[in-house]
Amino acid sequence: MKNELKARLKRGEKTVGAWITIPHMDVSEALSTLPFDWFVFDQEHSALDDQITQELIQAMKGEVTPIVRVAWNDMVMIKKALDTGVEGIIIPWVNSKEDAVKAVKFCKYPPEGVRGCGPRRTILLDPDYLKTVNDELLIIVQIETQEAVKNAEEIMSVDGIDAFFVGPFDLSSSMGLMGQIDHPKVRDAIERVFEAGKNAGIASGIWQGAGMSIRERLEEGWQMVALGMDINFLMDGARSILREAGVYK
Repeated sequence: MKNELKARLKRGEKTVGAWITIPHMDVSEALSTLPFDWFVFDQEHSALDDQITQELIQAMKGEVTPIVRVAWNDMVMIKKALDTGVEGIIIPWVNSKEDAVKAVKFCKYPPEGVRGCGPRRTILLDPDYLKTVNDELLIIVQIETQEAVKNAEEIMSVDGIDAFFVGPFDLSSSMGLMGQIDHPKVRDAIERVFEAGKNAGIASGIWQGAGMSIRERLEEGWQMVALGMDINFLMDGARSILREAGVYK
C-alpha cells in the first residue's frame, strides 16, 4: 500500500474533498471523475454501511483517495471499515489522549495495535498490504467538543495520528451555540486546535469554511478542506437551474 494523500499531507500540501452519503454507485463514480483529492464515506451520519461503502469504492474512477468516517471509536467498527479497502479513516469523538491512543491501536496490526487480521479484498489488490498498511494508513481524529479542544495538544502528541478534522457543528453544540459555527467563540476554539496541530506537525482538516470562506481556510493553511457533500451538490445544482427557469427564488 502506498498512500499518496498521506505523503502529500506530510509535504504540507493542501487538498480538497467531499462527503459521500448517498448509497448508490453512480454518485461515487460520477464525482470521482472530478478533481477531488479525497472522499469521506460517512458511516456516522448517513445510511452507508461497510458493504455499501465497499461498492461505492469499487465504482470510483481516477485518483481520489477513499476515506471512511466510522460511527464511533470502536475496534470492531474500525477493523470492518478498514477491510473494505479505504486508505484513510476518520474517528469521531476523540476527546482525550487516551481516546487517541485507542484509535491508533484499533487501526494498526500487532505489534503496534490490536487490529484483527482478515484483510479480505485488500490483500487481493495489494500483496504487500499487511507489510505496509501500518505505515501507510491515514489516521484522522475528529475534534468536535470543548473537551477535545482543551486536550488538543495531548491528542496531537499521540504517535500514529496523522491529521485532525474539526467538526464545527458538534463543536458549536458542545459550547451551547448549536449551529453557530461563525460565532467568535467557536472560531477561537477552531483556531486553537489549528495552532495545536500546526505545532505538532499534524495535518489539519475542516468542514467547508466553518465561519470563513473555503478559500480563506486554504490560504490560512488548512490542508484538508471538505467542499460539501453529495446531497448538497445535487440540491445546489437543482436550485441553480430552477432559478434560471424563474420558478425558484
